Amino acid sequence: MSPSFREGAREGFRVFLPLSVGLIPWALVTGMTMGGVGFTPLQAMGMNVIVFAGTAQLGTLPLIAAGSPVWLIVVTAFVLNLRFIIFSAALARGFHGVPRAERWLAGHLLTDGVFATCLEKMLSHEDPRWRLGYYLAPSLWSWLLWQVFAFCGVMAAGSIPKSWSLEFMATIALIVLLVPMARLRPMLLAALTGGMLAVLLRGMPLRLGVIVAIIGGIAAGFAAERWQGAAR
Repeated sequence: MSPSFREGAREGFRVFLPLSVGLIPWALVTGMTMGGVGFTPLQAMGMNVIVFAGTAQLGTLPLIAAGSPVWLIVVTAFVLNLRFIIFSAALARGFHGVPRAERWLAGHLLTDGVFATCLEKMLSHEDPRWRLGYYLAPSLWSWLLWQVFAFCGVMAAGSIPKSWSLEFMATIALIVLLVPMARLRPMLLAALTGGMLAVLLRGMPLRLGVIVAIIGGIAAGFAAERWQGAAR
């Protein structure tokens, strides 16, 4: 690891550390939900490592518990993760000069919080090794926190009182991640469109309203980004 990589890693970790606290209740809730639907610890942690996407996990677990068709579970997970297309496209310039293997690793580790933290400096710093360190340090820390506290949630499933309302804490953590991203107009429009559609279509069967809302929000974000680019 070069000095510039270590310097970027220290800076990225420092910036992300306060935000990473919000991952703890989210990971606990995800682990408790996996344990609650009957996953063994091995199955739960296998899903946690392979999928590594809290929203997709929480969105598909009720479908798995209800015995929904496999195609619906796969489509739901795919749609819930579509936002990472926008995130990765926005970050792409920050990975110029980074080897392919490291970009594959970076893609697997991409999360909402890391995107919100890294976007601005990833696009403004000239040294690719600094940029990679700035990205990987919070990403690996996020991955570690997620695995540890999801495992704690799996083992604690059924023993944590519902009065603690950890589900609400996880929602707050998501809102904290949303606020810095909403500073960008395309992201704000995507969030507003998706939120309104989710409310309007909440009565659709098989929770298909959520899928439609996500697709609508992403389409609105892409359209806003294109209009903004054309205006420039």
